[in-house]
Amino acid sequence: MTIDLRSDTVTKPSKEMLEAMFSAEVGDDVFGDDPTVKSLENKAAEMFGMEAALFCTSGTMTNQIALKAHLFPGSEVICDKYSHIYLYEGGGIASNAHASVKLIDGDKGRITAEQVRGAFNNPEDIHLPLSTLVSLENTMNKGGGSIYDFAEIIKIKEVCQEKDLKFHLDGARLFNALVETSETPKDFGGAFDSISICLSKGLGTPVGSLLLGNADFIKKSRRIRKSFGGGWRQAGYLAAAGIYALDNNVERLKEDHANAKAIGQILQKCSFVKEIMPIDTNIVIFELVENWTNTEFLEVLKQKGVGAVAFGPQLVRFVTHLDFKTEDLNLLEKILTQISK
Repeated sequence: MTIDLRSDTVTKPSKEMLEAMFSAEVGDDVFGDDPTVKSLENKAAEMFGMEAALFCTSGTMTNQIALKAHLFPGSEVICDKYSHIYLYEGGGIASNAHASVKLIDGDKGRITAEQVRGAFNNPEDIHLPLSTLVSLENTMNKGGGSIYDFAEIIKIKEVCQEKDLKFHLDGARLFNALVETSETPKDFGGAFDSISICLSKGLGTPVGSLLLGNADFIKKSRRIRKSFGGGWRQAGYLAAAGIYALDNNVERLKEDHANAKAIGQILQKCSFVKEIMPIDTNIVIFELVENWTNTEFLEVLKQKGVGAVAFGPQLVRFVTHLDFKTEDLNLLEKILTQISK
């Protein structure tokens, strides 16, 4: 595959990141002996102004640990209908937390405080699940990388405080939002009870996500991670990549966003495109005209060395990343503008 735009998870570690990994000091993390894992967890917790962090294998794991820690059988999480925790985590809300879900029809995956208030169940009504948790996703994958207005997040937090709801953020691509707005990691750390951040998407590490929260929450989460089979040993080799990424790969996310917007401009000239969703960060979602199907179009791309994914009826997704360079953009333009039917 010449150009891989299936996801920002397809990147390979740079030479500099590999050097950091190879030189890491490690120990057995299950015994609490890995100094590089501790350094990464402390670094992330301090960055977000939260008490503690837990290094895990994936964003699905960090989200599912958070859900299990916050929820209980008979409880309910309120989230957008396109949330990753609902659509793309193997039914984990049911199988791990044994909880129900209240789906909200948001704006490109973003819900409002008033929608949350309207979704809250009367705790005195024994027919209904107990509303317990609100989960947001920022940026929003199915929303085309859309970014939450932080003022709305604060309004949702106020509803959570009023209704005694926990507040979780699936921040798999949070840093993509942060480089485009005026907020800081500490702003988000002060708004949420728990945050999941992914290191292996735009930040370019080979493996890993972090879960952040207060000390008691992370203590509980560490036990849940163990029960999930998520305890690992000399994980410092991977944690070193996370430290390198946080130090070096955050600001460069703007390059991915610029490339995504450039792809959007190319697509505007293509006859197979019916509509392009607004491009806020590094995700490009476009709708095909009626005489194309996802299967046909993706096969044409594959034959020309381009990887992409189907993202709903007639929808195709490209995701830019640190391994997608200017020469790839130029080649992609040649390929896309020559496709016809």
